[in-house]
Amino acid sequence: MLWSDPPDEPPEELRDVQAKLRRMSIVLAVVAVVLMILISGR
Repeated sequence: MLWSDPPDEPPEELRDVQAKLRRMSIVLAVVAVVLMILISGR
């Protein structure tokens, strides 16, 4: 790493978007599991 290299961390906005996408994917996975249980129960 040189002192002139840009920092590796993404900008604040990108980190917020990534966190939201992560939360959305967890919610979608839980919803999919619940739907499969409900459908298989009938």
